[in-house]
Amino acid sequence: MSEGLAARTVAAANGVAQDAAFGAVIAPIHLSTTFKFPAFEQPGPYDYSRLGNPTRDALADTIAKLEGGARAVLVASGMAALDLALSSLRPGDLLVAPHDCYGGTHRLLSFRADRGHYRVAFVDQTDPGALAAALTERPKVVLIETPSNPLMRVVDVRRIAAGAKAAGALAVVDNTFLSPALQQPIALGADLVVHSTTKFLNGHSDVIGGAVIAADKAVGEELAAWANTIGVTGSPLDAYLTLRGLRTLFVRVEQQQRNAAALATFLDAHPAVARVHYPGLPTHPGHALAKAQQAGFGAMLSFELAGGRAAVKTFVEALRVFTLAESLGGVESLIAHPPTMTHAAMDPEARAVAGITDGLLRLSVGLEAEADLLADLSHALETLGA
Repeated sequence: MSEGLAARTVAAANGVAQDAAFGAVIAPIHLSTTFKFPAFEQPGPYDYSRLGNPTRDALADTIAKLEGGARAVLVASGMAALDLALSSLRPGDLLVAPHDCYGGTHRLLSFRADRGHYRVAFVDQTDPGALAAALTERPKVVLIETPSNPLMRVVDVRRIAAGAKAAGALAVVDNTFLSPALQQPIALGADLVVHSTTKFLNGHSDVIGGAVIAADKAVGEELAAWANTIGVTGSPLDAYLTLRGLRTLFVRVEQQQRNAAALATFLDAHPAVARVHYPGLPTHPGHALAKAQQAGFGAMLSFELAGGRAAVKTFVEALRVFTLAESLGGVESLIAHPPTMTHAAMDPEARAVAGITDGLLRLSVGLEAEADLLADLSHALETLGA
């Protein structure tokens, strides 16, 4: 069910009331690792859950439809999804990646490059000249992360994807920060979309998982076969819980980004804040582009305290509603200090090149009352003045 239906309808109802055995409204969970062969040399639609599982397929089908893709493959984590999306690379192949990407992404790509699995060029993709120069090297994959984690830089997916294809490369987009509720990379020209389903898709900070969505069915089938071969496919229980979380994706994201916009406006006007990184602010360099290629500005933002790391320590210890923790996209509001948390694996020089300062804080804005979130930030900022 997707043709002619709104995306929010697909999220809420895809796969509902499809149980042929008992008529269950909610898709049942199939925890069995193995499935009976109807007869000798006659396998049924499922034989072993590493290869295929009805519960995992129900989630994969829903995510693929939401992203406008031909096939989704579900794996055990977001990092496994990214690694799977890059699995076609061979020694000597070049991968062009954002210089300001998520710290775990930077670590994975650096480790793979150090072991000779492929070459990596970290490029400022907001610089057309730098990107054009990288494309002349004929990369095999161009990885796009927009908005970037944690500096919320926005890049033109359509333009970069077109440049990648002209150079003979796959365009892979990490859509974790916005989810298909707010951005459709395949419609913008991406070949593959990657998600940490741990984040907004699940939305409840209780399941780790990942997904790769392919625009082309044959590519999706190849990825599914490789995921089975190396054994990184996700568990049925995780798929069941993630599908339950996905049902409320649109209403969660709508409220979360309303909260985020209010917090960004408040922080942008506060004297203790050096700068705010949120594409929803008209002063953000990527505001117009974000407005053009996104359906909303999202629930993630970052800001820099004028007092650096000392101010960060005082600030986070004064918070009462925000929780100091990694991850993002859940119903609860979280705050992270990228230099010591999400991007600690990046060496100081790489963080400096990316623009990640010691005073930077990242917010994942949840569903709490806007007034309570504002009061929490205001109280913490007042402690800096004291």
